[in-house]
Amino acid sequence: MDQDAKIYIAGHRGLVGSALVRNLRARGYDNILTRSHAELDLTNKEATEDLFAREKPDYVFLAAARVGGIYANNAYPAEFILSNLAIQTNIINAAYENRVARLIFLGSSCIYPKLAPQPLKEESLLTGPLEPTNRAYALAKIAGIEMCWSYNRQFGTRFLAAMPTNLYGPGDNYSLMDSHVIPAMIRKFHEAKLAKAPAVVVWGTGTPRREFMYNEDMADACIHLMNLPDEIFNTLLGSDEARTGIFMPPVVNIGVGEDLTIRELAGTVKDIVGYQGSIKFDTTKPDGTPRKLMDVSRLQSLGWKAKTGLREGLAMAYRDFVDNH
Repeated sequence: MDQDAKIYIAGHRGLVGSALVRNLRARGYDNILTRSHAELDLTNKEATEDLFAREKPDYVFLAAARVGGIYANNAYPAEFILSNLAIQTNIINAAYENRVARLIFLGSSCIYPKLAPQPLKEESLLTGPLEPTNRAYALAKIAGIEMCWSYNRQFGTRFLAAMPTNLYGPGDNYSLMDSHVIPAMIRKFHEAKLAKAPAVVVWGTGTPRREFMYNEDMADACIHLMNLPDEIFNTLLGSDEARTGIFMPPVVNIGVGEDLTIRELAGTVKDIVGYQGSIKFDTTKPDGTPRKLMDVSRLQSLGWKAKTGLREGLAMAYRDFVDNH
């Protein structure tokens, strides 16, 4: 991307989008286009098309989405599939109509089958049943991948899907009911420390394994992908399976390539927060997928590797929570 290119960050106030804005500005990109939800409802097709027609962005990071943890996904599946299908459909089509040079669509590791071989490879997409607690969200994201793939095949667009692992960091949502596991744990342990509570309850058995990535690293990986030379970027845009017989979606996993159990994570967060009580696991609550570890060999072959270790990242996330929440 040229330094003066106009770059649209859809969802710039979220965990993903805010990190993208910070990283781009640190690299000297100043022509960044943003709109808050109050300024633009991305589920509104006409309003989204009007923005693209007026502003003509050169590059797009599609980070806008309705997101949440296991409780929110399970409780509000209709809202999750409706909102996410509308947002990504409007943006991807508007990007095509207005000749956006490149688009990166941000998805999630939940697109992969619940029992797919570990670590999760990009070609595992569509090979088995999804985790039922977040199936609506996952199907919306899979539809976004297929939309990028279809537009690339039919219209020659250059739309790539990046699938981050579980993210955390500055700008996270710390709601106990709607957040992901790390921000929920940070808040729970912090409030328990202040209240001198004897125990903190964590959902599930503690046995599922999860991979976690600091959101600033994720943003750096996305911008690395967007800046790849044409001859490399074009190889990532998905195969035409009907012609080649090869199933390779336009997907690149973004992760750290290491995981740990929820029990181990809880112990680490407890230590960083400085909570002195005990941890109890509520086994009546769902565990979700047994394991979700990303195969990041494709990303690493493109010259990028995560820099922030989990303990270091959690300490920075906790400082952000204390300072801003």
